[in-house]
Amino acid sequence: MGILAHVDAGKTSLTERLLYAAGVIDRVGRVDDGSTQTDSMDLERRRGITIRSAVVSFELPAPDQPNLAAPVRPSLAAPDQRGLTVNLIDTPGHSDFIAEVERALSVLDGAVLVISAVEGVQVQTRLLMRTLTRLRIPTLLFVNKIDRMGARYDDLLADIRRLLTPAVIPLGSVEDLGVRNARYVPFAAQDKRIAEVLAERNDTFLARYLDDDLRPGDYAAELARQVAESLVRPVYFGSAMTGVGVPDLIEGIRTLLPRASDSADEPLQASVFKVERGPAGEKIASARVFAGLLHSRQTIDVYRSGPSYGGPHGDPSYRAKPTGIRIFERGGTRPVDQVEAGRIVALRGVKEIRIGDQLGRPGERGGQLFAPPSLETVVRSADRVKLYQALQQLAEQDPLIRVRKDDEISVSLYGEVQKEVIASLLESEYGLAVTFSETQPIHVERPNAVGSAYREIGDPRNLWAADVGFRISPAPVGAGIDYRLEVELGGLPRAFHTAIEETARQTLLQGLYGWEVTDLRLDLTHTGYSAPVTVAADFRRLVPLVLMEALQEAGTTVHEPVHRFELDLPPDSVATVIGKLAESAATVEHSEVLPEHARLTGLIPAGRINGFEIQLPGLTHGEGVLLTTFEAYLPVTGTPPYRARTDGNPLNQKEYVLHLNQA
Repeated sequence: MGILAHVDAGKTSLTERLLYAAGVIDRVGRVDDGSTQTDSMDLERRRGITIRSAVVSFELPAPDQPNLAAPVRPSLAAPDQRGLTVNLIDTPGHSDFIAEVERALSVLDGAVLVISAVEGVQVQTRLLMRTLTRLRIPTLLFVNKIDRMGARYDDLLADIRRLLTPAVIPLGSVEDLGVRNARYVPFAAQDKRIAEVLAERNDTFLARYLDDDLRPGDYAAELARQVAESLVRPVYFGSAMTGVGVPDLIEGIRTLLPRASDSADEPLQASVFKVERGPAGEKIASARVFAGLLHSRQTIDVYRSGPSYGGPHGDPSYRAKPTGIRIFERGGTRPVDQVEAGRIVALRGVKEIRIGDQLGRPGERGGQLFAPPSLETVVRSADRVKLYQALQQLAEQDPLIRVRKDDEISVSLYGEVQKEVIASLLESEYGLAVTFSETQPIHVERPNAVGSAYREIGDPRNLWAADVGFRISPAPVGAGIDYRLEVELGGLPRAFHTAIEETARQTLLQGLYGWEVTDLRLDLTHTGYSAPVTVAADFRRLVPLVLMEALQEAGTTVHEPVHRFELDLPPDSVATVIGKLAESAATVEHSEVLPEHARLTGLIPAGRINGFEIQLPGLTHGEGVLLTTFEAYLPVTGTPPYRARTDGNPLNQKEYVLHLNQA
């Protein structure tokens, strides 16, 4: 189960309250004094925000056991007398750390989305709800901070229906809203406000409801079914600080969110969603076990998606043998010899392991949920070698942080807050003081036409004992690199094929203008070698020259990242804001101006978003809310930007060969 929210909605405080209710901790920690269980990094404690996803496991005993307070009206939930082990993932709330949230979403059975009763639906709330809906993850909404001045009920429910989803069911009301002793009052299971929403999505239930042919248990069962199928989203109200409403939420977690299936008899399948390093620098991987049993020191097939991982017949990328397995339990971990499906484990002893690795067999879940980072910055330090090594280790924990090394070292980012996090980690964990350049957008290149090139042994321009030829042609947007063989697979040793594909993909990270080349079909048209002289290194050195020659013939166009925006603002600010959007090279595609509020939608270049966001509060009296999501890469108008090369420049053979000789 995941706990998700916009930053400062009270997500980590709710996690603390759940742990306290389950008896894991004897006092509720506070975010503002750094005493919470899940925010363990120094920077998390100082800033009061979650940066890395944290896993904690606890037991919810059966309702008849006395050590957990029961909610006021348990009749809202379907009967279930079993205890429940909850593996809870506390995720970051700030949009700069959306990659952490993405990895958590890939292993969830259900989620609790926290909304502040005061601040209401915020930018990240909307982005998270869209993703939960797209993935059909059963979700409970918890409206927090009902004891705070300015807390809302009816208006907030209207905003939730308008901005998140109309398929919400409030399961109770609030008395004394906005004061310290605010109380949550659950509705009865047969309450018409619940029944009418359920009836909208089930004609059979509607007919029985109109005929007065439903028992109390039928309402509870239908609610549980529709939640499990992501048809409705129950809404609870409460306060993580006082504990009000939390017992009702706990009962909803127990009875409405689906349990992991019992699939111990199936072959092992597990997914790695987090990698960190222990005190001695060893890798510790967090993985969700979806099926089968995982044993300590068991030899496991590991599958990894991406360039040249795995064989053409679905062979594993590598084999691993974990030296230790720990399960999360009662706020900590303990060692075990084996673990069953449904658990989250911490694995040690696998040096090669990375986020996204699939253990045992490839999993069904996968694919990128959010756009990759569209910004980058140069990082500078007095010790460049140590800086590069440190950033490589940080990239293991966040694979979307891409590190480039040329005359300068750059990293990719989602936003400005990540700079502070990276700087703090480099200083605290590696003793490095760093500075950053101004953040710039990351562009891509796409081929314009078909281009081909071929060099064979004996060609005066070919200095290596290898033949290779390529044809590049444009492919549909989103295709990435569609790598295909026009040669017989058995015509070369497999190691040579691996060297060719790996090098080709690596070469295309820097196109004619230095940006990554994407959305192309790459055909391997010619291969050859001379036994026993040829080695894989011959292909690795030759491929960049031939591939760049083909790319030059095809030509490329540089594209910039463009985001779709939704901007809610006061009606009297519309004209001024449209003018500022035009100055930011944005295009307004649709506007809706009502007496109470206005909304603008359109497209804006990613590199202009931060500057516009800084101006927005002053333009809208502090009331403007901007939501941006990656839309597409669109052609750059004017002179395309050039990015410095780090590959020795295979566009110039003399320069490239000199680079190889100096390496």
